[in-house]
Amino acid sequence: MCGIAGYLSFNTNPVQEPLLKRMTDVIAHRGPDGEGHWTNKSRKIGFGHRRLSIIDLSENGKQPLHYSEGRYTITFNGEIYNYIEIKNELLKKGYKFSSESDTEVLLALYDLKKENCLADLDGMFSFAIWDEKEQTLFCARDRFGEKPFHYYADGEKFLFASEIKQFWPAGIIKRLDNDKLYHYATTGVIETKETLTETFYNGIKKLDAAHYLTIDAASNIKIVNYWKIDREAPAFKGSIEQAAEKFLHLFTEAIRLRLRSDVPVGSSLSGGLDSSSIVMLIDALKGEQLNQNTFSARFKNFAKDEGKYVEEVVKKCKNVTVHYTWPDADYFEKVLEKVVDAQDEPFGSASIVAQYAVMEIAKQNNVTVLLDGQGADEELAGYLPYYSIYLDKLFYTNHNLFKKERESFNKFHGAVTNYKEPIHAETFRMKLGRYRRMITGQHSYFDKILNDRLINDTSVNGLKELLRYADRNSMAHSREVRLPFLSHKLVEFIFSLPDEYKLNNGWTKFVLRKAMNNILPNDICWRVDKIGYEPPQKEWLKNGKYHARVVKAAKELTIPLEANINPANMFTQEWRLLMASYYL
Repeated sequence: MCGIAGYLSFNTNPVQEPLLKRMTDVIAHRGPDGEGHWTNKSRKIGFGHRRLSIIDLSENGKQPLHYSEGRYTITFNGEIYNYIEIKNELLKKGYKFSSESDTEVLLALYDLKKENCLADLDGMFSFAIWDEKEQTLFCARDRFGEKPFHYYADGEKFLFASEIKQFWPAGIIKRLDNDKLYHYATTGVIETKETLTETFYNGIKKLDAAHYLTIDAASNIKIVNYWKIDREAPAFKGSIEQAAEKFLHLFTEAIRLRLRSDVPVGSSLSGGLDSSSIVMLIDALKGEQLNQNTFSARFKNFAKDEGKYVEEVVKKCKNVTVHYTWPDADYFEKVLEKVVDAQDEPFGSASIVAQYAVMEIAKQNNVTVLLDGQGADEELAGYLPYYSIYLDKLFYTNHNLFKKERESFNKFHGAVTNYKEPIHAETFRMKLGRYRRMITGQHSYFDKILNDRLINDTSVNGLKELLRYADRNSMAHSREVRLPFLSHKLVEFIFSLPDEYKLNNGWTKFVLRKAMNNILPNDICWRVDKIGYEPPQKEWLKNGKYHARVVKAAKELTIPLEANINPANMFTQEWRLLMASYYL
């Protein structure tokens, strides 16, 4: 895990190493263990790198790294979890290695397969490779966007960086996109399908997840989508028990690979189903001889504190040490601006500050790598609105099952939300507009409505915001977060499952619960409520200065306010205006 930077000149102006150093100095937090800068002989291109040592702690792992007698040079951020298996295959083909790093393996694989190397990678990554022989640049980002890649291109130059703040010391003018900020402040939408490559700053773009970018010798830029979740994948035909067995195998293997490290590996533990599953399986893989450190945020005198669930997990494990952090209103006031600076763009609630605190305590305990549970809710339909979509589908396609599932849903979740039959105009339009196709044997719209929503939230928007939060918060403290639910093999399997293996008899994430049934404490495996790391935001934001910031931001953005302004409300316009105030 590291921070990267690069500069490719499209004219005769040479790349200056001091400029590259300025770009990497501002992200020293991403790589406190070393730095490196390189330009080629013609100074047409240069790379910068900040190193956080995870695999091969020796000098052999430093970057930028060269390969094949200097033909290839790479600056790489991330981890290739299956690098040992790839290396063994490359050794059989005659490739030689001078280090134990995954970065060198990636370079050798690129030499063999060029852009097709991406299909072989199980990992999170953001990297750039310069081919001196062909005078081409190849940049790529992992399938889900765990690792960031921002860039700027104006016809004279191409710059790339891990974080947006790196462009300003390179001489790029900082220009806030006021229209995008206004849109966020009024709607809460950070990105949509149409704005996936945009940022809150004019001219600064993102390379989207599962895409690679090439620049040829004539300075032509091409961007290609190299992977996507297959909406037409063959459906899994086995029973729910068989599905749970295969799920557990793939999930365990994803965790095993993500435990590879030359530095201490721990985990984040909220007490929810996802993180608890990871902690329990790590405990099984490590055994009684190897201790696992877990890190949790707790909230004093708060009804939604999940400490009792954390303790249940720890009690059932063989060898786990739990570490607590207790963020409160004073902590929130102390670090909010630091979190805003780390994130570079707005975030959705104060829960991101709690996550920041977890990474901070991991650093204090010298645990460099943490496994976490992001991705499960989007893949496995963990949010209650997904159940409403499923019930909408059943209402039109299987009314007997609809009545059974509605009864179960309302029994479990009625205190939160009671499902009502779909009567809104859009549902009627779907029903009437597609009825003819349904009765003439064409594929029913409703068969895919839930799966399409989950694919959208996993790979288009939704999850990507959470991945940005995790990357920036962890790297602000020089920590690395690894996410086993984002193993592409596991994800591809999940999206081959029928809806009823994800939502069943009132339960969300059903196949995960079945897989973990004899492993997790029962109260967690079959827990109905979902808190989602919610802090006491209302208490944290009682400070009058936040109210003043909201009013000021509303005035500057010419946004009318309600008579009763309460920035303590989560996900409201007031919270969004509070966020916007830090960018104006």
